[in-house]
Amino acid sequence: MKKIAMIPARYAASRFPGKLMQKLGDKTVIRRVYEASFQTGLFDDVIVVTDSDVIEEEIKKINGRVIRSKKEHQSGSDRIAEAAINLDVDIILNVQGDTPFINKEPLDKLLKLFDDDAVQVGSLMQIISDENVISDPNRVKVCVDKKNNSLLFSRSVIPYNRNEAAGIIYYEHIGVYAFRKQALLNFTTWPITPLEDAEKIECLRYLENGVALRMALTDYIGVSIDTPEDLEKAKTLL
Repeated sequence: MKKIAMIPARYAASRFPGKLMQKLGDKTVIRRVYEASFQTGLFDDVIVVTDSDVIEEEIKKINGRVIRSKKEHQSGSDRIAEAAINLDVDIILNVQGDTPFINKEPLDKLLKLFDDDAVQVGSLMQIISDENVISDPNRVKVCVDKKNNSLLFSRSVIPYNRNEAAGIIYYEHIGVYAFRKQALLNFTTWPITPLEDAEKIECLRYLENGVALRMALTDYIGVSIDTPEDLEKAKTLL
């Protein structure tokens, strides 16, 4: 199977405009994400998909591959689908442009989900126990079934722990996805769904159209840079 990594990189992020071009140490966030993805050695190609001149220039400075987005998109998945439609590829792994500490192990786990022919879409999750993280609406939670198929994603606390003796485990969704090419293209033909629109979580569109995501559990350590405060945390981790 031919596998590529695609990194959607929109400059005008709503919560933290220009975040991908912020410096994290001596490199920009988007450069760290690109280099980390490339250095895993898991992919036949790594491509940044962007609507931004400055992001394109930043990646081309290190001889990286860039595909320009031709129009505005509602989600990162829509953005990479536009770029992928004419590519010869089987599995597309969507690395979020604001995850500078991504490493090989979780991406390898994610790709191996597709050894099961039933899997159309996969993603990552990690166990969380910090009450502040569990209740933070900027951190998306996921509930899964016994086969680690997603049941629901939400910014709210899910599940509600009415029976504290149940010993419930909370999982945070890590925004790294992989798709069979056709599943990604199908996504773009569906209109935005009610839960997706309410929560602003794009993968809910799959659930609302009857496609569960197979989740891989990882001990991924790091932060997604959604706010200036996250950038400061990332600098500390670096």
